[in-house]
Amino acid sequence: MTLRLRNLGWLWTLSAFAAGLLSAGLWFASARAWNDYLLKSFVAGFTVYEELRTGMAPSEGLSITPLPPQDTALAENGEFQRLPGFSNRRFVTNLSILTDSSSPLSGRELTVAILSDRLVYPVSDIVSGNDQTGPEKMGNLTRLLATYCSEPILIAKFGREAWHQVDGTPIWGCQAAPMDLRLPAILMGIVAMAVILSAVSNVSDTFTRFARALRERQRLGGPESYEADGPDELRDIVSAVNAHLEAERAQLEKRATVLSGVSHDLGTPATRVRLRAALIPDDELREKLEADVDQMTGMIESVLTYTRSELDVEEPRQISLTSLVEALVADYQDMDLPVTLKKTDPVAVDGVTSVFMSRRGHGQLTETRRVLVMARPISLRRALTNLIDNALKYGRHAEVQLATDATTATITVEDKGTDLSVEDIENLMAPFRRGSNTGSSDGYGLGLTIAATVAEQHGGEMRFEAGDCGLRACLQIARQ
Repeated sequence: MTLRLRNLGWLWTLSAFAAGLLSAGLWFASARAWNDYLLKSFVAGFTVYEELRTGMAPSEGLSITPLPPQDTALAENGEFQRLPGFSNRRFVTNLSILTDSSSPLSGRELTVAILSDRLVYPVSDIVSGNDQTGPEKMGNLTRLLATYCSEPILIAKFGREAWHQVDGTPIWGCQAAPMDLRLPAILMGIVAMAVILSAVSNVSDTFTRFARALRERQRLGGPESYEADGPDELRDIVSAVNAHLEAERAQLEKRATVLSGVSHDLGTPATRVRLRAALIPDDELREKLEADVDQMTGMIESVLTYTRSELDVEEPRQISLTSLVEALVADYQDMDLPVTLKKTDPVAVDGVTSVFMSRRGHGQLTETRRVLVMARPISLRRALTNLIDNALKYGRHAEVQLATDATTATITVEDKGTDLSVEDIENLMAPFRRGSNTGSSDGYGLGLTIAATVAEQHGGEMRFEAGDCGLRACLQIARQ
């Protein structure tokens, strides 16, 4: 089951809103529980202070017991690690908390030793806070204990009173701390965002892949119809494209069928006309009539060739463009025609500096490097043949050169001494347009049209520019 883009957009929006709401709810609930836990620990510090000062019974969650006489002597000497039952608590944090009107010499301060098996607590800010009362300092101390996940035991005395052991782990201990869900809330939001972005990217990629397939269809070929998984809008687009391709293919096939039928039907009367023309005693008249018959049949064949190039029936394959150009030029040279292949200048390559050499290295790529492309060799050879033939007709000489870069390959055919301008030759690219030497040369005005069609089929273009001695035809195709 697929959804339309509008419904997917609503689904993604609601999912993002729900994920954000849930993450925010977990975050604020966890933060509130943590603040309540710290506040409860702070209040417990007030209670401990007052209970040590007044000697009243401890409140719920607190255990305050006097030290035995033998342990009191150890506490007075500061040997807290030697107290029975505290041998595993090697970390001791000492501090004194003054009352509102006490001084260090008055004996009314609260002396505290924090015994921990994990750490020494940073209590400097609590001790140096002169703007805080004694209970506030004790509350800040117990809140500090709650901040760290530990199980501390307090050994404390108020003034010159007896030493007491204070155990408040049920209030500020690690087990009493609420579960902190802030990190899971952040991770939940990140995962939800990643899932939504992945879904959006997947839908976007289906359109991108289909667009890429359509762009590469003309150059690399493609199936008769396409299929695509995605939203309903993409399926509608694919269905419309398939219908268009089918109609276009049927129209071209119908055109080729009609032209093939016309060519076949004209074959019999053309043969009869040729036989009857052979009986004409006038040689000049017979030659003119036979030339008209040849021109008529040649025009039909050229139109069929152009239609077949539009049908795009040849499958592309990987070929060496260098070998194709060299073989084509060699064929013309074997017929003693003035066609030459211009050598490509070697490509200079600059090296990089290293710790072993102060100068950068230099090198050249070999001139015989092969240019591999995905192309239709028969169509490409036909297009290059048309360009070379035009150069020989209008310029009496053709110079062919192959140039490449990272993405394209350009084959240039330059003539020598043509009287045509760039505008004139571009006008001849329209079907059945011929130059000023119509009467002295063969052709039906489809050579440049076929060359331009072949260039478009290979993802490139056909253009003309002024050369050194004449006009230069540039047939550019894509390499990738």
